[in-house]
Amino acid sequence: MEDLEIKGESGVFYIPNVKMEVSTGTCEISGESYLEDTDEFYNTIIKWIEQYRAEVKKAIKFNFRLTYFNTSSSRGILNVLRTLKDYEDSGAEVEINWYYPDDDDSIAEEAEDYMVSTGLKINMYSFEAED
Repeated sequence: MEDLEIKGESGVFYIPNVKMEVSTGTCEISGESYLEDTDEFYNTIIKWIEQYRAEVKKAIKFNFRLTYFNTSSSRGILNVLRTLKDYEDSGAEVEINWYYPDDDDSIAEEAEDYMVSTGLKINMYSFEAED
């Protein structure tokens, strides 16, 4: 199994940075998510988690550091979180950290909604937004 790394891009569409490491179980998605093909993008992440679950079977730590995401990305993120919940329900240790700009309550509220809909514990951390 290999690490997954997707370099973010900005333009007409915004692709977030993704870094998922097999050796540490640390995964991170950061930046802005406004994609042309949201399903394909997030399904790539879900498939990696499922392969990690089947082959590595160790703890996973997932950091979300998104400063913006659209509605279709929100659905993709929810599907990632559901996959992580399934992994947790199988007995694995799953840690989820949600970093949000301190001036954007809507991103924090999204995480709270995700907690309710998935039953996952999500650690919330605000950070000072860049100008």
